[in-house]
Amino acid sequence: MINLIIDISRYLMILLIALYTYLNFRFFSFPDEIRKRKICRRQNFAMFLIHLLGYLVIWLETEDEKMLVFYVAQVIFFFSYLFLYRLIYRNVSRLLVNNMCMLLTIGFIMLTRLSFDRAMKQFVIVAAAALVTFAIPFVIDRVWQLSKIPWIYGIGGILLLGIVCLAGTSSYGAQLSLEFGGYSFQPTEFVKIIYVFFIATMFYRSTSMKTVLIVTSVAALHVLILVASKDLGSALIFFVTYVFMLFVATGKWWYLLAGAGGGTLASMLAYQLFGHVRTRVSAWLNPWSDIAGKGYQITQSLFAIGTGGWFGMGLYRGMPRRIPVVEKDFIFSAISEELGGIFALCVLLICLGCFLQFMMIASRMQAIFYKLIAFGLGTIYIIQVFLTVGGVTKFIPSTGVTLPLVSYGGSSILSTFIIFGIIQGLYILKRNEEEEEKYEG
Repeated sequence: MINLIIDISRYLMILLIALYTYLNFRFFSFPDEIRKRKICRRQNFAMFLIHLLGYLVIWLETEDEKMLVFYVAQVIFFFSYLFLYRLIYRNVSRLLVNNMCMLLTIGFIMLTRLSFDRAMKQFVIVAAAALVTFAIPFVIDRVWQLSKIPWIYGIGGILLLGIVCLAGTSSYGAQLSLEFGGYSFQPTEFVKIIYVFFIATMFYRSTSMKTVLIVTSVAALHVLILVASKDLGSALIFFVTYVFMLFVATGKWWYLLAGAGGGTLASMLAYQLFGHVRTRVSAWLNPWSDIAGKGYQITQSLFAIGTGGWFGMGLYRGMPRRIPVVEKDFIFSAISEELGGIFALCVLLICLGCFLQFMMIASRMQAIFYKLIAFGLGTIYIIQVFLTVGGVTKFIPSTGVTLPLVSYGGSSILSTFIIFGIIQGLYILKRNEEEEEKYEG
């Protein structure tokens, strides 16, 4: 009987997330708010059903009452978050709020299946992050002075990265975090946000050659410190984000081409300098030559994705724990194995939908400062998604980057909440301006 329920649930979950994803893109085709709100309500219905089905299977498999308590706590959180956000911020982007909750739902289901203790920790972090970042849209809507302190962003980011480089704890060959009383903290996750603010404030003031050289020097210093810390995944995110923000600010294609050339040379140099980079590239090129050693993680990921096929094995029917660090860097593989390739593809499309809305908000902002912030944060978000999914599918070498809002990790969760909060603030700001113009007109 349990096997039958698991089989039915996985097909229903695939159908529901496919519906959710369709509505995610259908949303953009309607100009009127009434029809958009109907779509958002249908998305909420699909999300809560997926959540219910996932935890029904988990409870049937574990027969542990604490799973039911945990499920109810999550339902209360999601209802409260959706209701309060819409109540306090009348012009909020409902689609972005829905997508955040959908990705969190998928993350909770998979983390609970993989490790209940880590799922509980993640839930506490998510609740705290939601509370802490609730005021960000209000601040963004009212504090224009954020554009007047570029060097606080620039120097603050360099100092934080320098502390990590000198005193950070090592993980898989890279210095990533600081530890305080048994808790780890990754400053890089937050530096990338103030890094975008630094670039935006500088190019808001001027795009002269002198400014470009100054900003390039500071950006290069960020990247070099990350390289010295052997955090090459973050270094790549910082580098690509700067190149694209420079291109958007100046409109000059040769900056983009120069950045591509510089990035290629830097990658070749990193390969020569760092042993763990050579190991990852070797595992990427031919993981089958050493399945039990350096190719173990990526081969297990590919086995999981291949075993799951399009429709998945069903929750608790796969073996995702065979993949090292599966709850962080390789959670996409676990989703593919147990929930199926179609489900995983829909998760990817939801992430793409978030990015598209980031870009639409950026295109609508008239002030270059706000435009660059939205574009820069959107670029950081989509690069993270690309690096994560590309790494687990052997499209690119693994970089150790987590999937935002889905993977386990406190610093990543909080920084992503901050990013979405800033974007919501810009969206609300623009909607308020449009309403004022319409009223005055």
